[in-house]
Amino acid sequence: MNYRVIEAHQSNYPKPITIKKGAKLKVGNKYNGPDDWENWRYCYTLDNEMNGWVPEQLLAIEDGHGTILEDYTAKELNVEKDEIVEGMRELNGWLWCVKLTERDEGWLPKEKLINC
Repeated sequence: MNYRVIEAHQSNYPKPITIKKGAKLKVGNKYNGPDDWENWRYCYTLDNEMNGWVPEQLLAIEDGHGTILEDYTAKELNVEKDEIVEGMRELNGWLWCVKLTERDEGWLPKEKLINC
């Protein structure tokens, strides 16, 4: 489904966590902010080289550690108002999108999009 961006979005995380299925992670706190984004956990690779938000549904958590259940990246998509993106997958208030013009892809908060 295609969406129009109603509010520009710029990533606050220039080095997003990117992990392969089966990777082990240290699992931190749940997201607790003003936005209604539930089921996000802040995770760290075991070597502390990468960290970022991971959907809880993609983690098998045990004793403060987790195993990622599929390949995942926390890459956010930088967009300007009125750009058109294709939504591919929704998780916890965010949508994995692909820009129609450049084919760049990443996560966007769903509240910044409307259906075309």
